[in-house]
Amino acid sequence: MSTVVSPPQQLSSQYRGVREFTQRITASLTPEDCMVQSMDDASPVRWHLAHTTWFFETFILRSDPQYEEYHEQFRYLFNSYYNSVGEQFPRPRRGTQSRPGLDEIWRYRRYVDEALLERMQQPEFVERHRDTLVVGLNHEQQHQELILTDIKHAFATNPLLPSFEARPFAPAAPASGRWHRFGETHGQVGHPGRTFCYDNELPRHRVLLPEFGIAADLVTCGEYRRFMQDDGYRRPELWLSMGWDTVQRQGWDAPLYWRHRDDRWQMFTLAGLVPVEDDWPVCHISYFEADAYARWAGKRLPTEFEWEYACCRLAAEDEEDRTESQGQFADDLVRQGHALHPTQAAGDMCGTLWQWTASAYHAYPGYRPPPGAIGEYNGKFMCNQYVLRGGSVASSRGHLRPSYRNFFPPDARWQFSGIRLAE
Repeated sequence: MSTVVSPPQQLSSQYRGVREFTQRITASLTPEDCMVQSMDDASPVRWHLAHTTWFFETFILRSDPQYEEYHEQFRYLFNSYYNSVGEQFPRPRRGTQSRPGLDEIWRYRRYVDEALLERMQQPEFVERHRDTLVVGLNHEQQHQELILTDIKHAFATNPLLPSFEARPFAPAAPASGRWHRFGETHGQVGHPGRTFCYDNELPRHRVLLPEFGIAADLVTCGEYRRFMQDDGYRRPELWLSMGWDTVQRQGWDAPLYWRHRDDRWQMFTLAGLVPVEDDWPVCHISYFEADAYARWAGKRLPTEFEWEYACCRLAAEDEEDRTESQGQFADDLVRQGHALHPTQAAGDMCGTLWQWTASAYHAYPGYRPPPGAIGEYNGKFMCNQYVLRGGSVASSRGHLRPSYRNFFPPDARWQFSGIRLAE
């Protein structure tokens, strides 16, 4: 991991801000909401609240002989996948345990917060644990996103279709129809240093990029509906073999959370069930669906290196023009009082929706995972996954950067994922 040096007071303020935002986005949930686990890939909200706290306790506080651990069994209950730390409670069964209850987990969070913030008043403590503190904050921001995507999936399985927060949607920014063109070049990709990044963004290296174009807009619901109307889900020639098998096995005929009711398409959002808006970007799309749509449209998905190069070039141009970023992010939407749902097809490449790339998730040339348990964070998942770029309405603005690499299996749909075309 790579971090940037911040004064102790600034790091304490960042810690408080991240932890408070987690509390803000869970404020409307009941204890019963926080216990639900709707599928193996999701986790109960209360588990996310405890696990992010476990991270700080395990990797920072437990190294202090003066620290008294909150509960010894929490080492096992709230470990996710860190084998070098110890055994883990089985992920598919996280929703089967009623204890500790939500009140107890909030007490656990306060206990760890107080212990950590007290020690963060000491500059030598901050200096010794700076890198792990920064990783922990970014780790919690990732789990804030998972809280939102997991509770959305849970609510969508409930026949009552409850809303997370019934807030108005942000104004739409319809697609512009523009494309960005780039000539052949040797581009630099990977994190350039100076600020925090994850290990999978390193090392920075050169890649050959043939001439390419990338869409200025995300694919809209209206555009995707035309694919559906053209029997897109029933034409095997449009699909990868594994994708077609998945469509048949799962019975897919529309994006996740779309429902055909009263002769029209509706979709479930964190603000409840609403009609499908053609100008909004289509979301909750798998890699298989994104690839099939691109083939139907006579285009393709961008490689992750094309995406990153274009994002950096366009961001530099915006900075020269002093253009404000137009992507949609969780913290902005919460502050504005808007629903956490993407409504802008046009805008910057970062924010709004995670975008599938054509790139398999693998190590960059010369990559080495960090030593110790933190080294289990990314490297061991470099198999059978595809890279997504850009962030989403469930991501915080300050958490993202052009080199950020997200990754999921090609059939995953419960994340806020969409499509940007290339050619």
